[in-house]
Amino acid sequence: MNRIGIVAGGVQPAAGVRRIWLKRAGIAAGAIVLALVALALGMVAWMSYVPADLDLSTTRLSAQGAYRVSYEPRRGPIAVNQIHAWTLHVETADGRPVEGATIAVDGDMPQHGHGLPTEPQVTAELGGGDYLVEGVKFHMPGWWVMDFTIDAGGQTDTVRFDLLLN
Repeated sequence: MNRIGIVAGGVQPAAGVRRIWLKRAGIAAGAIVLALVALALGMVAWMSYVPADLDLSTTRLSAQGAYRVSYEPRRGPIAVNQIHAWTLHVETADGRPVEGATIAVDGDMPQHGHGLPTEPQVTAELGGGDYLVEGVKFHMPGWWVMDFTIDAGGQTDTVRFDLLLN
């Protein structure tokens, strides 16, 4: 066998060429692993990000200022992995209770890009601007948002509540 590895069965790379190829393959594999680790760490940091100025108030003015909206869990603090019912209070910006509203409910976890595991909805109008929201469930701790779209008297507006659950 000579330097390039010519043998009776055909051309075989010399041992030096194999070592160079293995070294390059090892470097490439190491770079790929390093890139995957960096990507994973970046995803963890992104998925755990919570804005410093997060407003956790339970009373908010709607986006266009048509309604002042507040919520209150019906059974104490909000716990993860439990079905909740809330009382949602809706009044006009000047404090008059809003009766007869149609309210759509939605929620999601901004860092993770997924919504609630349930489909909460307003199931009853309780009077005095109060509405019963049932079927709220947060299946993991972290930053959640709840969105309510309120349509009453020809006026449609939305309100968003931020929640930080442990």
